[in-house]
Amino acid sequence: MKTKLLATLLFGAIVLPALQGCFPVVAAGFTGGVLASMDRRSVGTQTEDESIEWKASARVSEKLGDKGHVNFTSFNRKVLITGEVPTVENKAEAERIVTGVTNVQGVYNELIVGAVSNYTDRSNDSFITSKVKSRSVDSGKFNPVHVKVVTEAGTVFLLGMVTQAEADSAINVARTTAGVKRVVNLLEIITPAKAMELDRTQSSNGQPPAEVKN
Repeated sequence: MKTKLLATLLFGAIVLPALQGCFPVVAAGFTGGVLASMDRRSVGTQTEDESIEWKASARVSEKLGDKGHVNFTSFNRKVLITGEVPTVENKAEAERIVTGVTNVQGVYNELIVGAVSNYTDRSNDSFITSKVKSRSVDSGKFNPVHVKVVTEAGTVFLLGMVTQAEADSAINVARTTAGVKRVVNLLEIITPAKAMELDRTQSSNGQPPAEVKN
């Protein structure tokens, strides 16, 4: 039952943002709220990460304009920059700007210097991300809410706060997913004791820890 609920929530998180209209917006907000309550980051950190992404996007866009296609993913105040820019100077400039955003504690600059990806390429990346998330649920080895998946040009980036066993399982799922060219491990390893502590915090907030099969 818990696995089915988690799968439904993840499906909503992937699909609903692409839809239009009032009901999807409300439903997406509900889904996001439930998933947020299962996150090992504090609500404050989650809010900071969202703010970092918004500020980084706004500042880089203001500087580079339409010179490239740049994405920002912040997890636990560390920012992954992906996409494409035309020059090495643009890549360095984007990193400099993001590093200067308040509360940023680290930057992973994975920008590609080259031609901007097209709609087909980006759609394929989104499809790969959805497959990795779906297979993560099916594996039953870890809570997929604890692993953020980002795909760019067939390369899958994994971020999150997980134990070594959870990290190994997540990496294996990503590596064995069709269409994945490479996996970049950016996971933050925590001890099983720390994971249990964070999961107990979820429970005390009214959200029982997700069931994980060993």
